[in-house]
Amino acid sequence: MDRYVNVPLSEKDAHSLKAGDYVYLTGTIYTARDAAHKRMQETLDRGEELPLKMENNVIYYMGPSPAREGRQIGSAGPTTASRMDKYAPRLLDLGLKGMIGKGKRSKEVADAIVRNGAVYFAAVGGAGALLSKSITSSEVIAYGDLGTEAIRRLTVNNFPVIVVIDAQGNNLYETATKEYCRE
Repeated sequence: MDRYVNVPLSEKDAHSLKAGDYVYLTGTIYTARDAAHKRMQETLDRGEELPLKMENNVIYYMGPSPAREGRQIGSAGPTTASRMDKYAPRLLDLGLKGMIGKGKRSKEVADAIVRNGAVYFAAVGGAGALLSKSITSSEVIAYGDLGTEAIRRLTVNNFPVIVVIDAQGNNLYETATKEYCRE
């Protein structure tokens, strides 16, 4: 089912999304990859405030390539989400409502998604140039020294993703495998 959803992600919208839904996100999302997640973890361990509020926000696991002239951002494809698995449950417990990446997630992340009524979306790997066309603005808001791994605030318009793990714990990677595998 095609869904058009505004971000930040409301609790109502997060709970209404189902594994397998095609979703077009419009609004504000943030980028963060491995180095930024590590730095956020260290910040929390020191008892300090994060550079962005987690509540209802969506983090896209992406480090863009440099923007060409006249463009807001370069290629903007997803990175492998499992690399953030050791950090994700804590951020979900702080109110993070959605994550965008590619690939499977650990049981601990899936449990934290259900516990917090959140969603894991997949973006199509290898389609970074196409995905960048849905990004209308990009601004580094923290950790600029990390270059492409800095935290960015993105404004997106109909950014295409697929719900992989929904707030009820349904996992498209598991159900699709069962549905399409032959014995």
